[in-house]
Amino acid sequence: MSDRGRERDLVLAPNEFAFILDETKGNINVYVGPHKTSLANTDGPVVFDPETKRFGRRSLDEAILPIAIAPEGWYLVLKNPARDTSHPRTGALNNLPELNIGRKVNIPGPVSFALWPGQMIRTIKGHSLRSNQYLLVRVYDEAAAMENWSNAVIKPQRAEASGDVVAEGGAATEDESLLVVTQALPELTIGKVLVIRGTDVAFYIPPTGVEVVPDGDGNYVREAVTLERLEHCVLLDESGNKRYIQGPAVVFPRPTETFISRRGERKFRAIELNENSGLYLKVIAPYEENGVRYKVGDELFLTGNEQMIYFPRPEHAIIKYGDREKHYAVAIPAGEARYVLDRLSGKIKLQRGPCIYLPDPRKEVIVRRILDPRSVALWYPGNKDALEYNRVLAARERGQQASGLPPAAAPGGQVRKKERASDQANAEYAGDGFTRSQSFTGPRTIVLDTRYDGAVSIDVWTGYAVLVVNKTGEREVVIGPQTRLLEYDETLQVMELSTGTPKNDDDLLRTAYLRVLNNKVSDVVEVETRDLVRVHLTLSYRVNFEGEPAKWFEVENYVKFLSDHLRSLIRHAVKQEGIERFYADAAGFLRNVVLGTDAEGGGRPGRAFNENGMRVYDVEVLGVQIGDDTIATLLVEAQHAVVQETLALAESRRRLQFSKESEAVNQEVAAVQSMTRLEAMRLKKIEVERALEVRVAEIVAEAEARSQRQAAELASQQGLDEIHSAGIERDRKGRELELSIAAKAAEQRLLELRAEVEAVVAKAGAVSPDLIAALQAFGDRALAERMAETMAPLAILGGESISEVFARLLKGTPLARYLAPVEAANAGADGDE
Repeated sequence: MSDRGRERDLVLAPNEFAFILDETKGNINVYVGPHKTSLANTDGPVVFDPETKRFGRRSLDEAILPIAIAPEGWYLVLKNPARDTSHPRTGALNNLPELNIGRKVNIPGPVSFALWPGQMIRTIKGHSLRSNQYLLVRVYDEAAAMENWSNAVIKPQRAEASGDVVAEGGAATEDESLLVVTQALPELTIGKVLVIRGTDVAFYIPPTGVEVVPDGDGNYVREAVTLERLEHCVLLDESGNKRYIQGPAVVFPRPTETFISRRGERKFRAIELNENSGLYLKVIAPYEENGVRYKVGDELFLTGNEQMIYFPRPEHAIIKYGDREKHYAVAIPAGEARYVLDRLSGKIKLQRGPCIYLPDPRKEVIVRRILDPRSVALWYPGNKDALEYNRVLAARERGQQASGLPPAAAPGGQVRKKERASDQANAEYAGDGFTRSQSFTGPRTIVLDTRYDGAVSIDVWTGYAVLVVNKTGEREVVIGPQTRLLEYDETLQVMELSTGTPKNDDDLLRTAYLRVLNNKVSDVVEVETRDLVRVHLTLSYRVNFEGEPAKWFEVENYVKFLSDHLRSLIRHAVKQEGIERFYADAAGFLRNVVLGTDAEGGGRPGRAFNENGMRVYDVEVLGVQIGDDTIATLLVEAQHAVVQETLALAESRRRLQFSKESEAVNQEVAAVQSMTRLEAMRLKKIEVERALEVRVAEIVAEAEARSQRQAAELASQQGLDEIHSAGIERDRKGRELELSIAAKAAEQRLLELRAEVEAVVAKAGAVSPDLIAALQAFGDRALAERMAETMAPLAILGGESISEVFARLLKGTPLARYLAPVEAANAGADGDE
């Protein structure tokens, strides 16, 4: 029984309370510590559940709850307050009063109290704000907010801090939704949201009727956006309008606005432009700037020439191609070009280098030209890279067209990966700072590889020519060395040339390049002489193209045309000659036939073809082979005999020539030796003359040096004399100056003495005779008194009075008259005695 009784005892320490349900009546009483009571069997401890809004039975230990405490700087949010605003009394039993169900009040600390049954409480720390923080507060009870507005706990921000931020911010525009610390009561309606800026308020506790709205993470204090220079932020209103704020600023949103973020960041860098980059903009709202009106739908291309730093504005929308915002210029080296398509007219122009070309994306697009494999093989023979590149480009074009993607053009400018500056995320923080590497960092370099990006380029080498034709029929012959950039509709004229020896049409060579200088055409010609001997000739023709270049390509297969014509000429000429004569000088004979005879040293005229301006200026006979071996052997033997005789004659001529040249050499040796001796004697004479000249020059130089030393010594003595004379003159002038100063000082002293004498005379003249007599009388009396004092000791020693001694001494002087009254007085005194 005792244990059961102890379990029913409710003991509450200070700052504790408990709800006890009377099961007989259904009432719930509140016990607040410090308190102790014994519970009846019909009393049960309960706890109020804020989630279900119901009371649940608990054990005594679980039913004991701490009271609500809000220290200084905190506040309590109490739901269902008592109508009489009372709280349970401490240390007593409290009956439940009538509650304002559904109401909510804010109670700033310091405060502590127990709760009535059915009440809910939250303890919230007061809201401290820095100058770049803010709060969103919402009115939930219009009447209570207006009644308790002045009860809000507000500590204003320091004036200097607030002033600095607002002054620099510029984004804190006046708005009724921005709460500023003033005495005026703003217009309050249920659900209205206000902004409390840290630039105005340093500490805030809301009054009853107003609550602080937490963000998505449950934080009450929200961070404003601090913008530096070259930074901006974007605010999106519930109405769909955007607001762009530029730094430096501290940006506070309106209640209906939110910050637009990218990759978690709410501030963005301004877009830097230069003369080689630009932005493609669409006007989405009409506006006027610098006297120019822009309407909706206008397109702008803004480059660094107009604006180096671009901040977005609500009237502009950036037109992007993919993820790229900026359009970059393309580098066109010298000798290269790009095809530029005019989007409005459809014309394709050729933009030539050297230049940095920035196309206007509003009307210009850089396009690529895809060459078919046959054209690549003709224009770039042996270039496998060009063939593979155009094949891949054609395959990519077919794939894009099949998938519905736009063709592989470069809208707004084509930039290679190696030279394009990567667009860093605008959301990255970009504060001021310097970072220096501890190791050497080389300068920024780019690799400019534009072999296949630009216009089709044809390099015509020295000695070659090509014929360029377009779709309108215009023709142009390009002669090397030269690089020709083809327009978009231009191609090269193709020629088919005979190959092999002898030349035939079995295997034609397709080419676009015509060798116009030092061309070489080889051929094998079979001829027959007058005596029916067959001869095989191996020839090589040297060909140039001359005259009007437009005629050079009028013969499609100039090789066949040349070889057929010269075969006919050679066969006809050889048919007129015998084998012996022809074989003896076959090369000369053939050169005369093909090139013509030498006209008196003027050279051979060559073989000209007026049909295409071709001229054979030389021919090489590489081989002459006789078809009959027997005839060939006989001709060879005859030639051998001729050669032997020629060699013997040549040997005799060489011996004669050797003798002539030996004697001539001996004569030249003797002449040269004689000339050497004469030259030696001439040089010896010159040497003696030069030595004599040197000795004479030394004597003259020594005499001149002695004369110069004497002149210098004389000049030195003259200078010393001048210095001595100047010193004597300086001493004389110094002494004269001293005498002058002494004379002036004596004269000044004489003037001073004269002034003093005149002053004494003036003073003496001012003294009257009566004044003189009075002064003399006073002086005599003072002298007598002084002498009396001095003679007193003598009178005492002599046994006489002072007056007697003094009278005896002054007898006969002017002072004696002053002693008569004294002697009379002394005599009267003696008579009285």
